[in-house]
Amino acid sequence: MRSSSLMKLIILYSFACNLIWLATCCRGGSVSISRLVSRQLFDSIFLHKDDAVCPANGFYTYDSFVQATRCFPRFANTGSLITRKRELAAFLAQISHETTGGWATAPDGPYAWGLCFKEEVSPQSSYCDSTNTLWPCSPGKTYHGRGPIQLSWNYNYGPAGRALGFDGLQNPEIVSNNSVIAWKTALWFWMTEQRPKTSCHNVMVGRYIPTRQDLAANRTAGFGLVTNIINGGLECGIPTDGRVSDRIGYFQRYATIFNVDTGPNLDCQYQQPF
Repeated sequence: MRSSSLMKLIILYSFACNLIWLATCCRGGSVSISRLVSRQLFDSIFLHKDDAVCPANGFYTYDSFVQATRCFPRFANTGSLITRKRELAAFLAQISHETTGGWATAPDGPYAWGLCFKEEVSPQSSYCDSTNTLWPCSPGKTYHGRGPIQLSWNYNYGPAGRALGFDGLQNPEIVSNNSVIAWKTALWFWMTEQRPKTSCHNVMVGRYIPTRQDLAANRTAGFGLVTNIINGGLECGIPTDGRVSDRIGYFQRYATIFNVDTGPNLDCQYQQPF
């Protein structure tokens, strides 16, 4: 058997195991995220997400968020209470930037406008990497940013769909049409290692172990490394990048709300992208 075929079989088996695990855990039984963020607090964090001017109004519901987290029992449920709250603040900050509708003089400030969009505005391409034969693009489909984390590219839609039980390559639109699936894709990206990248979760709970290459690239643990994982190719290694500053602004606001410190290394301006 050719090595590429064997690798595909291994990947298929791995994702089949993931589906079994998800089917089991998604029935409930994990610690509810509502212990850390109530419906009232959630609505106060995302003050304007359901405003008429936000294209995603009515889409990102609290109930969908809580339901999606049941499939990821380690999310915001690892380590001390401070660690758990800090991870939650970091996650909400990153998705807020990805979906922000805020501006410098916006009502209630620029960091009160997370979850305003559910799709990328004016995508510059179809985000199809035709060289990726493991997750081939479907004709006529685009893999632009969708959902809270703005899931992008066929090589993310494919494995996300396989892990979560939907066809990410032939039906990427479901991420912007189904609120629970949208939340699940964001949590999947947050929790999943994609080597050479560690997971955002590992970074925020202190389980990141830098490789020799990471050390040489100055990829130090902290919120800045999470930004590097999410969009480092466009934002990291750049002094005072405005997008990075926006992510930090959201994180600082949410850390204050959850009464935790942000920890060190908030930016990635001196880090090399992965």
